[in-house]
Amino acid sequence: MRPAPASRIATARSTGTAHRIPPTPADSDPGPGLDSVPGPGPRPNPDPASDPGRQPTARRFAGVATMIGSGLSNQTGAAIGSHAFPVLGPIGVVAVRQYVAAIVLLAVGRPRLRSFTWWQWRPVVGLAVVFGTMNLSLYTAIDRIGLGLAVTLEFLGPLCIALATSRRRADACCALVAAAAAVTLMRPRPSADYLGMGLGLLAAVCWASYILLNRTVGRRVPGAQGSAVAAGLSALMFLPVGIAVAVHQPPTASAVAYAVTAGVLSSAVPYLADLFTLRRVPAQAFGLFMSVNPVLAALVGWVGLGQNLGWTEWTSIGAIVAANTLSILTRRG
Repeated sequence: MRPAPASRIATARSTGTAHRIPPTPADSDPGPGLDSVPGPGPRPNPDPASDPGRQPTARRFAGVATMIGSGLSNQTGAAIGSHAFPVLGPIGVVAVRQYVAAIVLLAVGRPRLRSFTWWQWRPVVGLAVVFGTMNLSLYTAIDRIGLGLAVTLEFLGPLCIALATSRRRADACCALVAAAAAVTLMRPRPSADYLGMGLGLLAAVCWASYILLNRTVGRRVPGAQGSAVAAGLSALMFLPVGIAVAVHQPPTASAVAYAVTAGVLSSAVPYLADLFTLRRVPAQAFGLFMSVNPVLAALVGWVGLGQNLGWTEWTSIGAIVAANTLSILTRRG
């Protein structure tokens, strides 16, 4: 799971997806970038990038490409991090991820700690605890039940938040579909790992709590300062854990490299990619794409880790994604 600055959650995660900063309108000026680079040869219009028909299209194409890269980076990072489990264990990998997330968010958010009041500190501390618990439960679930199923169960958290806050019949139907799919994924069978599934559901509860706490932090703390401080506190909480893991079983260079790579691909890259993306695509389109992350996770787990899923699991994952997709597409405004 990747960190999310507080101020984006209220606008984007209300659709049941993982988001970060508040999106600017897709057609607003993003500043100098790829769209402003002229091509070769003479042109009758000295500034073709200012064409209202071409500029938004180019920006949105770039945004879609970035979304695909961000999603693949996030799930690939989790898959790479799992290679360090035999040496560091899920808790050691999560500790390293928390350190990377803290470095990235503190560098971007630049919080002014002296200006924080107790009214601001309370949700920030809660967010730090939930952030660490969410990643730890998710990575432990990945270790036990595989990447695709773990991410799918975790995705039930934001999906439930989105559906529970709606009074529409369409959302009620989506909730029933998602619930039936979740029950199918967790059906009793000899090979079922109920502890791993329970950890996946714990990650879902933490993600839902993370969304609600982020909304509170976003209202009380300006910019990304609240999320940056929460990431820093979470990293401090995992500091003794990292030391204990290193003392108990000295890590190898390859294991550390896997864990750091996971932190970069699942924290730093998605964060910076989403900063770029939400300037170029509407928040609804962003939410719609992010809802396919369980499918991306299942594909990465299958291709990269050899974690094969049966047709029942694929159908259940598809049903959960379809429920979220239908909920987003049928919303007005």
